Amino acid sequence: MKRTHNCGELTLKNVNEHVVLQGWVNKRRNFGALVFIDLRDREGLTQCVFDETISEKIVEVRNEFVLEIQGIVVERKDKNPKMKTGDIEIKVEDVTIINIAETTPMIIANQTDALEDTRLKYRYLDLRRECLQENLKLRHKVTMVTRNYLSDLGFLEIETPILCKSTPEGARDYLVPSRISKGSFYALPQSPQIYKQLLMIGGMDKYFQIARCFRDEDLRADRQPEFTQIYIEMSFVEEKDVFDVVEGLMRKIFKEVKGVDLSPFPALTYNECMAQYGSDKPDTRFDMKLVNISDVFNQTSFEIFKNILDANGSINCFVVKNQADSFSRKDCDKLSEFVKVYGAKALSYLKYSSNEWNGSINKVVSDEEKQQLKQKLNIEDNDIIFIVADKPKVSQTALGALRVKLGKELHLIDESKYNFLWVTNFPMFEYVEEEDRYVAAHHPFTSPNLEDVDKLMSEPQNCYSRAYDLVLNGYELLSGSIRIHDQKLQAKVFEAIGLSEKQAKEKFGFFLEAFKYGTPPHGGVGIGLERLIMILAGTDNIRDVVAFPKTASASDLMSEAPSKVDDMQLKDLALSIKE
Repeated sequence: MKRTHNCGELTLKNVNEHVVLQGWVNKRRNFGALVFIDLRDREGLTQCVFDETISEKIVEVRNEFVLEIQGIVVERKDKNPKMKTGDIEIKVEDVTIINIAETTPMIIANQTDALEDTRLKYRYLDLRRECLQENLKLRHKVTMVTRNYLSDLGFLEIETPILCKSTPEGARDYLVPSRISKGSFYALPQSPQIYKQLLMIGGMDKYFQIARCFRDEDLRADRQPEFTQIYIEMSFVEEKDVFDVVEGLMRKIFKEVKGVDLSPFPALTYNECMAQYGSDKPDTRFDMKLVNISDVFNQTSFEIFKNILDANGSINCFVVKNQADSFSRKDCDKLSEFVKVYGAKALSYLKYSSNEWNGSINKVVSDEEKQQLKQKLNIEDNDIIFIVADKPKVSQTALGALRVKLGKELHLIDESKYNFLWVTNFPMFEYVEEEDRYVAAHHPFTSPNLEDVDKLMSEPQNCYSRAYDLVLNGYELLSGSIRIHDQKLQAKVFEAIGLSEKQAKEKFGFFLEAFKYGTPPHGGVGIGLERLIMILAGTDNIRDVVAFPKTASASDLMSEAPSKVDDMQLKDLALSIKE
C-alpha cells in the first residue's frame, strides 16, 4: 500500500484515522501481551502498539528491519513530550516486513559509541542518525534560500566546467589525464575563478553558482578535498555593492534558518585585525584584545626586549581579567610551549595581586615600566598579562592563537552569538622564502589599491589589495575581491609575481585574450557552504555536514577510494606507475 504519512507528522488531530506508515525499526520493547515498536523515517518516530493477535507476525523483527504498518491513530495515555508524535500512537491492524536487517556494526542513535572511522565506513548507516539528517536538511534549506534570494535580485545561476586547465598560484590541482590527447591533463577546478570573470566579460552582469571545488591540500577539521562554495560575481560594482548583496543573503539565511536578526556587519582592515586580535579571522565574541606595549620598553634595561626592539621587532600583550589565580607557573610554562608552535621564542607573563607583581619577568622589568603597564592596560587586582616579544607578525600571530585558546578554556565565548566582521585591505603579496619571491596573497586577478599601483615592482611588501574576507565567529566564511579589468595592470601584477609574459600566455592565454575586447569592472565572492552549515549546525567538524566525506588522509573508507586501476586503463592513458 502507499504510505499515507511520514513518521513525524501525526498529532491528536489525526486520532481515529486509518494510516499506513513505512520505515525502520528504531526500538522494540516487549511487555508480554503487548509489543511496542518505534518506527523511524527521515521525519521522526512514531510509537506503534502490537497486541497478541498481530505480534506473532513480528517475532523475528529487530532494529533496522523495514516495515509497513497499517493501523488506527489513538491518543497515548502516557504522552512523551520529547517526541513530535508523543501525543499519539498507532494501534496496529496489520504489518508487512518489507526487508530484514543484520545486526548493525554501530548504534543508530544521536549518541553513538562508534569511532569516526566506523561511522565513515558505514556512512549509509550513520546517515540514518537524526543529527546528520538534520544537518543535511539544514544544508538543503540554506541552498534553497540562497537560490531564491539571488534569483530575486536578478542573478543567473550558470554552471562552469569541471574539466579545466591547470593554472598556478593556488593549492595543488587534482589532475585528470586525457585519453584523447595523451600526455596532456585536465585539472579539476579549485574554483571557477577564471570562468566567472569570463562570464562578466561575456556580459552576464550578475552570476551565481553553487559549485564543487577541488584542492589537493593537507586536511583539517574544517576542510575537505572536495567542497562546495557559493560563488557570486557582479559587473560594474565597488566593494560596497558586493557587501550589500552578501549581507542581505546572510540576513535572509539566518532569519529563515535560525530565526535570528543579525546586527550590522562591522569592518576592520587586515592590519587592524592583526594588531587587535593577532588573526585575520578573529573571533570577536569576546574581548581580550592585543595591545602593543613596545613604547613602554623604549628605554628598557631588559636585554631580551631591548634587542628585539633594536631589530625592529615589537612587544605585544593581552590581559586576562581577574584570572591570575587560575594560572600556576606550570600552566604558564605549558602556554609558553604552545606559542612556540607559532614561531614565538617565549611567552612572558606578569601577575598583579594584592598590590604586588610577580611572574616570569617580574625581576627584570623596572617598577616604572610596571606602573606604565598598569596605567596603559588598566590593570586591576588578580589580572595577568601575557606578553610575546618577537618579529611583529610572529608576536601578533602567537598571541592571537593563545587568545583563542584561552577564550575557549576560560569559557569567555558566548556561543549563542553570531559575530560577522568584514576584513579589508589585505596585503597584495606575500613572500615565500622557499621560492625567494613574492606570490599573490589572494589570487593574481585581485586588483591592487589604485594608490599602490606604482609600488608593484619597487615595494611589493607595501602594496595592499581590494581583497576582502567575511569572518564569522573566528572562521573565514568567504573571500572575495574587486578584480583587475585592465590588461596593462594585469600584466604588471604577473610581472610582480615573477610570471613572464610567455608563462602568463601559456597559463592564462585565453583569459588574457578576452581582456582585449572590453572588460567591465567586476568583483565577487566565494562563500564556503560547508563552513557556513557547520557553524549553523553547531559542530566543529565539517564531516558532520557532508553526506559522504573523506578522512583526514583524503580517503573514502566506505568506497575504498582512492583505489588502484588496472593496466589496461593506464595503457589507454599512456601512463605507467613508477615503483
